Amino acid sequence: MNPSLSFRTRRRAGALILSVALAGLAGCAEIVRTADESGRAAAKTVVPEALALYFPQVPKALYTPFTDCLIDNATGPELADLAQDALIGPDPQTAETIRAILSRPATESCLTAQVPGSGPAL
Repeated sequence: MNPSLSFRTRRRAGALILSVALAGLAGCAEIVRTADESGRAAAKTVVPEALALYFPQVPKALYTPFTDCLIDNATGPELADLAQDALIGPDPQTAETIRAILSRPATESCLTAQVPGSGPAL
């Protein structure tokens, strides 16, 4: 900032810059949230198909709770992989991603709460 400006003017300018920066960050947060929601929605479309192909022991009636628990416990990169698989269709790597998510204690707890009697034997 210009050293010839008064302290009050520099302070106001700094506050204005901070306000603009925070507004920009708020916009970025909205973009990230929208991208996350889109990725989750796309990933949810491939999981039932992958369950049918690679996990035939999961009854069709349980696809929704399995899908919800899988998506809720997937990492960001896993969600991105599943969303990409939604475009090209499930493959053995999709099944491996699902197995990795299913192996987590949080996923097992989710499934136990959603589907009593479901175990990690997938």
